[in-house]
Amino acid sequence: MRLRRMGESAKIEYPMTHGAVYLDHNATTPLRPQAERAAAAALARTGNPSSVHRFGRAVRRTVEDARERIAACVGARPDSVIFTSGGTEANALALRGSGRARIVVSAVEHASVLAAAPEAARVPVTQDGVIELDALEAALAADPRPALVSLMLANNETGAIQPVAEAAEIARRHGALLHCDAVQAAGKIPIDVAGLGAHLLTLSAHKLGGPMGVGALVAGDAVPLEALLKGGGQERGLRAGTENVSGIAGFAAAVEAAAAELGRFGRLAAWRDGLEARAQAAVPSARVLGAAAARLANTSCLALPGVAAETQVIALDLAGVAVSAGSACSSGKVGPSHVLAAMGVGEDIAASAIRVSLGWSSAETDVERFLEAWTALAARTAPRAQESAA
Repeated sequence: MRLRRMGESAKIEYPMTHGAVYLDHNATTPLRPQAERAAAAALARTGNPSSVHRFGRAVRRTVEDARERIAACVGARPDSVIFTSGGTEANALALRGSGRARIVVSAVEHASVLAAAPEAARVPVTQDGVIELDALEAALAADPRPALVSLMLANNETGAIQPVAEAAEIARRHGALLHCDAVQAAGKIPIDVAGLGAHLLTLSAHKLGGPMGVGALVAGDAVPLEALLKGGGQERGLRAGTENVSGIAGFAAAVEAAAAELGRFGRLAAWRDGLEARAQAAVPSARVLGAAAARLANTSCLALPGVAAETQVIALDLAGVAVSAGSACSSGKVGPSHVLAAMGVGEDIAASAIRVSLGWSSAETDVERFLEAWTALAARTAPRAQESAA
């Protein structure tokens, strides 16, 4: 059978990963060749981007060129892009730096949003993980204080796409700002800041094929931000510290490469749908969580009742297939998924849910490998699974 791939796979292989199938792209996706080349070229240059001599100016041009390219891919002005160390820092800058007296978030936001604003009012979601817009309206109407609403574009665990533009319109009617965490959606669906109506938008390089350790907050003029990191005045005084020039260069290259392949990425939905259909045909008790919502093409949240998610992740890893149990930022920590709990998923089902996420370097045979390993695991644990289902 001919091997079909979304894009050119990474050439570097390590002993522990040789021959293994990687289906955890929502945690991080492989570095794209374009990003690797751009980062390496930037590493070869000498100079601090804040220096005024020719070396510094050359490096500064690298940073500003990247800023322009990233801004163009999300329909923003270059001067609205603030480089950070990643999505977590960008989210914190948006929520803590906005100066708003009140923060309102959806109940399924990423842990970095919830941790940045533990006092935030949480808006409920439907059983498919989509924000209840009427509840958002009611929450904003109940308190006249200036608010900031934070709503992700797509959920990292289920792939559910949120009605950000509609939420932004509600926010505007109540004089609130809207922040959109687009980390998981970037590189998978088109993003236009103006079309979304977002005042603030978060991006992260390693989710779309760039290097780890670099991200950005896109902030419009209407948002007077207060810096969290203060010092040398870099990034318009909003994020002190010498810029990660090689990371920024790789970030821009990855953003452009991902944007060019958006149509091809969307075709991953056929592989995902086939995976889900075959999994449920083989194991009728299996459940796909959030399946009725509009989802990212690459993401499946699959529950095997009666078999703990951790058990599945370990067993699949031993079989050479990498998946995760929920968000990579919280996997390994004891406790149920707050996303699935907010969706009203019972603890027994939530505890058995794994996340399978495809990506730009995935092959169709990766789905075959997963199904082979997962159905074998289900067969070995069938008595426990059937007991739980009953």
